[in-house]
Amino acid sequence: MQHRPIDEPVRAHPSELPGVWNGGEGPDPSRVDPAVLGALLERHGWRRRGGAAGRYARWTPPGPGSGSVSLLVPESRAFPDSDELLGEALTALQRCAAPSAREVLVSLAVPSDEIRWWRDVPEGPSGAASWTAQEQLRGAARQMLIAGSLAARGQAGYYGARHRRQAQAALEGVLVSTAPGGRGLTAFVPVERGRTAVVRLHHALHAAREAADYQRATGGMEAFDSAVEAGVSRELTEAVIALVRGSEGVAVTLAWAPAAGVPEDCVARPETVEFSPGDLPALREAGVRYMQDEPSLPVRITGAVVRMRRSAPRGPGTVRLRVLAGAEVPHVRMVLDEEAYRTAGHAHLVGLPIRVHGRLESRGGFRRLTGADGVVPVQVDEAERDRLMKSLHENLDFFEEACSGED
Repeated sequence: MQHRPIDEPVRAHPSELPGVWNGGEGPDPSRVDPAVLGALLERHGWRRRGGAAGRYARWTPPGPGSGSVSLLVPESRAFPDSDELLGEALTALQRCAAPSAREVLVSLAVPSDEIRWWRDVPEGPSGAASWTAQEQLRGAARQMLIAGSLAARGQAGYYGARHRRQAQAALEGVLVSTAPGGRGLTAFVPVERGRTAVVRLHHALHAAREAADYQRATGGMEAFDSAVEAGVSRELTEAVIALVRGSEGVAVTLAWAPAAGVPEDCVARPETVEFSPGDLPALREAGVRYMQDEPSLPVRITGAVVRMRRSAPRGPGTVRLRVLAGAEVPHVRMVLDEEAYRTAGHAHLVGLPIRVHGRLESRGGFRRLTGADGVVPVQVDEAERDRLMKSLHENLDFFEEACSGED
């Protein structure tokens, strides 16, 4: 059985969401904008077959053998039968077997920007992509969404562990739909929480494409340096590399939610961005460059001691903190001298966090604090102290072993 990673964002099924979805039976016709429905049908390949001009349009799904399904969609709500026509159209969509029908219903349920990935990979039996290829597509797509979400948190060539929890939380609610054959994947990113990330990803992908073209033409990496301002990072280059590896080429297409309109500084119909195996050397070099050039950061961190270890009963030791404030990372490690190590141990025993100054090193993903100094316990409210003490008692055996000097 395949298990979902514990940190993967999961979105509720549309039937469980409040708003336009009506009791699990489908979108509420009274809350559906006919213009939005028409725009979504056109986006997903439905064909307009005429209809009464200025009153309604007739739509049929893409693909052969679709003549038996037909939707009458009003142009507006100006006519008495508009709600009735919308209700009939939505019911027909729910009964339609075409994958595009479900995607239209999802976009109606929660206004979402759409990101489509497509990989040119060899066909397997019956034209389906292999299990490995489909897993690679899903993993790379998720990496790319996180890269866009990280860029929305701030500009950096390499994030490491910084902002990762916030970036993942911002993607909660994303739905995915796999295209027949397993070569394509669509993510529906709710506008309310995810549009900033999608906009940043839009600019970053185009900047990465231009930078790769420049590098292939001139051999220079300068364009990748300036592309950081547009949201390009090591995380994004790694996502594109993962998407391209093992394929003949990939394409990424974005489409804005019709109900929310076009974001500022974006075009209404973004061009598809394509990458090929020939781009991999430039992307790999850019990723290394970003990781090496990102500087360490001076920080003052407040954190709870969760692990202590040293190789002898006395002398310096290694301490791991769960970060409470001062840095956008979940945990950091540091080496403390004997006195500071003792201070950290005493604070942990009485359920207090500590405060420490140092530099957050980019090597290792900003998970290590160097030059740690000024370790002092920090007073917290009773509720937080009780929680820290509970954590201590739950891990008392480990803590006693770690403090004993055993390696």
